[in-house]
Amino acid sequence: MSGVKEERQFIPVRVALLTVSDTRNLETDVSGDILKARIEDAGHFLADRSLLRDEAAQIRQQVKRWTEDPGIDVVITTGGTGLTGRDVTVEAIRPLFDKEIDGFSVIFHHVSYRSVGLSTLQSRACAGVIDGTFVFLLPGSRGAVKDAWDEIICCELNSLYSPCNLVEIMPRLME
Repeated sequence: MSGVKEERQFIPVRVALLTVSDTRNLETDVSGDILKARIEDAGHFLADRSLLRDEAAQIRQQVKRWTEDPGIDVVITTGGTGLTGRDVTVEAIRPLFDKEIDGFSVIFHHVSYRSVGLSTLQSRACAGVIDGTFVFLLPGSRGAVKDAWDEIICCELNSLYSPCNLVEIMPRLME
């Protein structure tokens, strides 16, 4: 049965957070603020935070810089996963994946369907591993980041979560 096993040791992870938006800044980045609060409330560390416009080269460069940093375990992006011409986060990052976490997208859409119905098909949320670092690409809406964190990411980044979680395999990602 899945759930938290208190007899395990909690291991905090270091998370870098990137908001991708042509219209927001750090003062108006509500989705980023939601994720920051949830990361810290869960006992993890916000290692870095940035906001970039929807420019693929800049997004790719920032994410690559973070995945090469041994002080960062996880990268979460919010924004740029939609279908419009300016939504380029997936195109910028997916080619960098050493491995894609296919199940994340499946579960995200399942969770999102309960919140927004068929509108979930407008999201290209996905996740993967780059340079031994977990990378999650989330939509920019408040509801989507809440759903992704509360229903999926918080459990997988919780070393107490059973029967397994992503934290326990981190040391083996570069084998």
